[in-house]
Amino acid sequence: MTKPSTNPTSARQSQSADDSHKLTSAWSPLRVQIFRALWIASIASYIGTWMQDVGESWLMTSLTTSPVLVALIETAGNLPVVLLALPAGALADVVDRRRLLLIMQSWMCVTAGAMGLLAVMGQMTPSRLLLLSFVLGVGAAMSNPVWQAITPELVPASDLPAALALSSVGINIARAIGPALGGLIIGASGPWAAFFLNAASFSGVVIVIYRWRPAPRKSALPPEDIVGAMRAGTRYIRHSPALQTVLIRSGAFVVFASALWALLPQQARRGLGLGSLGYGSLLGCIGLGAVIGAWLLPRTRARLSMNNVVAVATVAFALTTISLAYVRSFGVLAIALALGGVAWIGVLSSLNVSAQTITPSWVRARVMAVYLLVFFGGLAGGSALWGFAAARVGVSAALLFAAVGLIIGLVATWRYRLVGEENLSLTPSMHWPEPIVLIDPQPDEGPAITYVEYKIDPKSADEFLQAMTEMRRIRRRDGAIRWTLLRDTADPRRYIETFVTQSWVEHLRQHERVTAEDREVEERAQSFHVAAGPPRVTHLIAEQLPK
Repeated sequence: MTKPSTNPTSARQSQSADDSHKLTSAWSPLRVQIFRALWIASIASYIGTWMQDVGESWLMTSLTTSPVLVALIETAGNLPVVLLALPAGALADVVDRRRLLLIMQSWMCVTAGAMGLLAVMGQMTPSRLLLLSFVLGVGAAMSNPVWQAITPELVPASDLPAALALSSVGINIARAIGPALGGLIIGASGPWAAFFLNAASFSGVVIVIYRWRPAPRKSALPPEDIVGAMRAGTRYIRHSPALQTVLIRSGAFVVFASALWALLPQQARRGLGLGSLGYGSLLGCIGLGAVIGAWLLPRTRARLSMNNVVAVATVAFALTTISLAYVRSFGVLAIALALGGVAWIGVLSSLNVSAQTITPSWVRARVMAVYLLVFFGGLAGGSALWGFAAARVGVSAALLFAAVGLIIGLVATWRYRLVGEENLSLTPSMHWPEPIVLIDPQPDEGPAITYVEYKIDPKSADEFLQAMTEMRRIRRRDGAIRWTLLRDTADPRRYIETFVTQSWVEHLRQHERVTAEDREVEERAQSFHVAAGPPRVTHLIAEQLPK
């Protein structure tokens, strides 16, 4: 399993008096056998991943003194997410998720084993280490969207918030244990031992996933092709301002926050004179802080809005980055890094919860893939940037600049407000009637055009047009490639909404994508319709002329 960068947690509590009840119910997903088995196996695998992370960074500091090459370890591991996020998300929404996970977990097991073999034989070089880190990252890039998407398939809907919270707890338990354990093992045996143990840690996840038999995803429609699925995912984000906000805030944070992760091994070894155990212990302090942060978050969200949590946590992470730059006491720095761990999970969990709660299931893997693209892309690019900056101006100065950048980024993006604290009904409403079809169009025939005819009192025209602005966004988000609202010059009360989909099957998919939230918007627009009966709907499909 790859190092995760997102940590979903339970939704904000409205009353602090409910905390004890929420903490009790937070363990309820563990009653589900498959979730419990996968949760335990994933913790073991996350520990292996953090050991691998320590081993890679520490081995690179042994192979070279260049801060650029040390920082590029983070880049090599995260770059595949930048390159593969969109196809990975499309695959996760289209193919058998269980089979995809089995293939990718096996891929990473073999890669980690190869790294261990080269290291123990003394054949590892900086270029080989970067290449194999990239290959390992490929498996991570293909797996991450699936992990984001399968949790709702493992537990009942009522247990989903608690399951997301437990996933966060598991990740941060591993973050607290893995680095220090990795440092201890590396100090006793060498980085090769951490690589081999990481390879072995994938086996538990493979066994649990192999035994899992998820319910098949039901749809009467043919599956989307990969290119079409990628287009649908990017189109959804393009017409979802709330998701764009998550991506903007994520990018503004992670580009500057990456400096701490990229330069920590260099500062630990060169600045503080620590060994591998000391470096692993510092990473473990961040993990311990993140565990504490996960425990504090429900109480914090009862008092602060999601946006205020992100603001406070960003300032705290900036202070931690400054501490890494100038503090030379191990104990003081350990406390500062623990505070950074609390801040890290405060920001990331807020961003992740916002993205998850405003995205319906049919496109969730694709949306989360783009979120991971922004996040890991920021880590990869930021790590390289701060590595080069450290080579030019020094590690401490680079960390100071990054801390200032965190504050500037927070101020610059403050007008983009995160949403997702309220419960949205994103289940398919399935309220659209089946189209009346007397011909037999093929699924890929098109384009298909839908007309919706309204009769509107001119006195209500302005309000109707305002309601249709939101309708346009929903139609285009769910598959329309063009949308127009027309007014009849001969009858000022008559409006015709037209939207075009690329094919007949794409229009049928719109029927499955409309959510209960969308239905409320649609009903508001239709409330201005004054004719007897609902608005008339007509479906047209392009006719092929003889050659």
